[in-house]
Amino acid sequence: MRRMSLFAQSEEANLRAARPLAARMRPESLDQFVGQRHFLGEGKLLRRLLAADRLGSVIFYGPPGTGKTTLARLLAVESRRRFRQLSAVTGTVKDLREVLESARDDLAAEGRRTLLFVDEIHRFNKAQQDVLLPDVEEGIVTLVGATTSNPFFAVNSALISRSQVFQFEPLSADDIKSLLSRAVQDDRRGLGLERVELLEEAADFLAEVCDGDARRALAALEIGVLSTPERPLRFTRGLAEESVQRKAIEYDPTGDAHYDAISALIKSIRGSDPDAGLYWLARMLEAGEDVRFLCRRLVILASEDVGNADPQALPLAVAAMQACEFVGLPECQLTLSQCVTYLACAPKSNAATTAIDAARRDVRQGRLVPVPVHLRDGHYAGAQRLGHGAGYQYSHDDPSGVAAQDYLGVRRVYYQPVERGFEAELARRLVEIRRRLDEARGAETGPGPVSSESQ
Repeated sequence: MRRMSLFAQSEEANLRAARPLAARMRPESLDQFVGQRHFLGEGKLLRRLLAADRLGSVIFYGPPGTGKTTLARLLAVESRRRFRQLSAVTGTVKDLREVLESARDDLAAEGRRTLLFVDEIHRFNKAQQDVLLPDVEEGIVTLVGATTSNPFFAVNSALISRSQVFQFEPLSADDIKSLLSRAVQDDRRGLGLERVELLEEAADFLAEVCDGDARRALAALEIGVLSTPERPLRFTRGLAEESVQRKAIEYDPTGDAHYDAISALIKSIRGSDPDAGLYWLARMLEAGEDVRFLCRRLVILASEDVGNADPQALPLAVAAMQACEFVGLPECQLTLSQCVTYLACAPKSNAATTAIDAARRDVRQGRLVPVPVHLRDGHYAGAQRLGHGAGYQYSHDDPSGVAAQDYLGVRRVYYQPVERGFEAELARRLVEIRRRLDEARGAETGPGPVSSESQ
């Protein structure tokens, strides 16, 4: 027995030594878990579920390296459940049924529940996800599914409706630095025996460059330490730079990373921040985004968010689109940069956008008006007998260029220019134009516009 115990200890030590630093430094209790305070902090929902022993099925959604797998293991420990793990990439329906059957037997024989962790759960097809439903509903297993894709798009809606969704955020720089410090000080699991002095500048660099991914930061630290023989070791920024790999950008051109990035780009430009706009543009270009897609969205933005506040925005965006088609990458990044910075700095107006929305809403709601007789086509045989076109005033014959003429039959105001950029000039012009048009209707003109809702 003693000999077997020695063998077991030796094997365990060998296995532990083979594990990477990130795996060895996984927290052993919830108190050691770093990050995700928005749902795991004191008094937050997940903590409350655990305290009340009401942990049900959950979906963990977020980027890699933020602790989804680790937290699933800790939940099993805290809730005294048996931990079972499946990968949706390699697992089959047969594997899933075996785990569920075993969980049912454990519950019936021992009264012990099972926490089933399914990594990349969005990779399960509908049939596999459907297999889970009965046992999730009956409480045979507590499902913890992890995914990097938006679960509301990627996971069976029936499964989502039976689960709490917790969104993981990238770890903050302070969180990463805390993990690095813990790793260099821990004698049992970390690098404490290596006598490493982690300089502040190196920790700051790793915390910034790892983009909230704890595994990546710890991997760089371990590579730097194990590849440098001198002891004690001063872990400098230079060593950190040599030890970290360029992170592959997590980006699915058809997934939510794609839509989140373009949303950030558009909102940055709309918010008049050229620097943020350039970052999100660079992020998408580096990830291989379709240039035509970017151009199309910039042309839309030029009308939607700049409009007549700067009438040059649309022609510039269209020219950028044509130039990108002609030049291609990598040079067309210069054109895109010019377009993004111009649109971001341009005065903003969504008056044209809200105007067409209001007009179409009237049409959809049935608030229709007939074409006034004097505006109807009078160029065909018989139009004169119908009176079509009679009384029409040719605007160019009026000295002001605006004839006192009714073009709608009712007074509805859709376009309301803002007092920014060139649109402020249009607003001043419209005061006189609308006064002339109101003369034809005999309407009283007031100081403010009449909205479409007033008719």
